[in-house]
Amino acid sequence: MTTNYRKIEGVVKGFANHRRLQIMELLQEEPELSVDDIAEKLRIGYKNTSDHIRKMAIAGLVLKRNDGPYVRHKLAPRGENILAFCKKLK
Repeated sequence: MTTNYRKIEGVVKGFANHRRLQIMELLQEEPELSVDDIAEKLRIGYKNTSDHIRKMAIAGLVLKRNDGPYVRHKLAPRGENILAFCKKLK
């Protein structure tokens, strides 16, 4: 068997949290948001938001882009696919 289940586990851990799913949905609606923007729109703390985004980026769900003093975030193609899958589970 050649399936790398540890890699799949890392991806699943990247979205296995209700806040991360909320962040993914927000980024789908409004790409290019900063951590400040996301924290404000979802009414959660900056540090907590930053930690969630870091874990999502490690899992390949979110892409980051430097924009002067800001870092902008958007869903990666993997994040788009996973969000679509999760919405089917509702």
